[in-house]
Amino acid sequence: MKNPSILGRFLIWKVKNLKHRYFILIMSIIIGTLSGLAAVTLKNTVHYIVILFTKSGFFDIREENYLLLAYPLIGIFITVAYIRLFTGQQRLGHGITNILYAISRKSSIMKRHNVYSSIIACTFTAGFGGSVGMEAPIVGTGGAIGSNIGQLFRLNYKTTTLLVACGATGAMAAIFKAPIAALIFSLEVLMLDLTIASIIPLLMASVTGALMANLLLGEQILFYFSLKDTF
Repeated sequence: MKNPSILGRFLIWKVKNLKHRYFILIMSIIIGTLSGLAAVTLKNTVHYIVILFTKSGFFDIREENYLLLAYPLIGIFITVAYIRLFTGQQRLGHGITNILYAISRKSSIMKRHNVYSSIIACTFTAGFGGSVGMEAPIVGTGGAIGSNIGQLFRLNYKTTTLLVACGATGAMAAIFKAPIAALIFSLEVLMLDLTIASIIPLLMASVTGALMANLLLGEQILFYFSLKDTF
């Protein structure tokens, strides 16, 4: 009989030494960290692409320039080419819709490329000036992170669904730096059970994602403003 792999030995050790609820809490922190890193990566890549086009001499935004109309089309073309050539799909779909479909029809199983494909597609589309948001792609990425970790550790449908929600919550908390709003989003949109067993992992993933965003992006909120006049 062959010796079990590293993952197999870990699973055996987990069953013997680690209670399931503690394992879920540890996974929620790991997933929140990874989702927060994904959100920071997406925001930074879009930001630096915008800087590349507006401040490096590609064109002067202070003057009339018809390339401003062409760049969004170029970004969309690159995104479509990437999706069809590297993912084998015709389209990626909406991030939140993908999560709901995976939970209801596919036993919370999401493909591995969903971990990074939404980030790449959104980077080109939004970075080139396309009229899109970063919320849905990063939520889909977070959900895919949770789903693939659940598949890696051979977890059942209910636990994998919880990890999918943890990923989506951590990503939402990181992109907006709003952990409580992200928790409410997951409970309302993903329609999880309102129990302590689900709320605590979601809260831990949410706080972890927001902390990663604060650590790497600073403490300014997404929509920053300052008051110049007294109230």
